[in-house]
Amino acid sequence: MRRHDKRNNPRKAHVRHILVANKPNARDLIEQIKQSRTPLKTFKKLAKKFSTCPSGSKKGDLGEFVEGQMVREFEDAVWGTDIDEIPSKFVKTQFGYHIIWVHSKT
Repeated sequence: MRRHDKRNNPRKAHVRHILVANKPNARDLIEQIKQSRTPLKTFKKLAKKFSTCPSGSKKGDLGEFVEGQMVREFEDAVWGTDIDEIPSKFVKTQFGYHIIWVHSKT
């Protein structure tokens, strides 16, 4: 049985995120998403309105990325999050505070 080889067969994920500058903003956005009757729709709307990442204009959509393309803290959060899990926490990186929505992982 062959072991998983990251170089020849890297994991991939399709993710959206909202990037904000501080914890209070991240907490507030998470609460709005959690309390919504349509969490993904709310996530997209909030990403477009509040995300400081260029992906905000695409409703937070980062598209699919390959393992190793993003900073470690962000990727660890992605691999530790279930698909379509409603965000309940944020992850801090050198860029700020990310609220993550995972669409798929392979």
